[in-house]
Amino acid sequence: MIKNIIFDFGDVFINLDKQIVYREMKKFGGTAELSPEIKTLNETYEVGGISSEAFVEKLGRVYPQAKSEEITRIWNGMLLNFPDERLEFIESLAEEGKYRLFLLSNTNALHIPHVEKIMGSKKFDRFKNSFEKFYLSHEINFRKPNAEIYEFVLDENGLKAEETFFIDDTKENTEAAEKLGIRCWNLQVGEEDITQLKSKL
Repeated sequence: MIKNIIFDFGDVFINLDKQIVYREMKKFGGTAELSPEIKTLNETYEVGGISSEAFVEKLGRVYPQAKSEEITRIWNGMLLNFPDERLEFIESLAEEGKYRLFLLSNTNALHIPHVEKIMGSKKFDRFKNSFEKFYLSHEINFRKPNAEIYEFVLDENGLKAEETFFIDDTKENTEAAEKLGIRCWNLQVGEEDITQLKSKL
């Protein structure tokens, strides 16, 4: 029996434009793919390994034609809208009290204030308050798909893997969780929606 549900954030609740970084950075000498150097830099940033200022400064070295304000704008540009029906869905699920609800997101210190700006403080607080715990990678110093992040959430909250359901739009992340015995839904963006959750449980 499922007693606990762990949700990803991006493209599960808030819509994303994951390609904007590639498109926009081309204007400043970027390529169609992020280099290993930038991927490593982003992963370090997502686990709180460097500050936002250091992250933007290091990206500025890679794209010297881009000002720091432009880099920040592009990086935050991947965050789009948060449909009201998804907010209402998670609030309704929380009110039912049937499951323990957790959020687990790979994110960074630039994105979260921008999300709050997009949603407005009241809606952001409503969203956050729907969860028992709100786990952000840059605050807990782990990121998906590393096994440690799932083990951290399970252990800290006394959750059993077999009683836990995890939703993420990235297959690599759900596969990693499944290896620990967690039941998963690899949500297909554009074809499925988190509001269909009960049909997946």
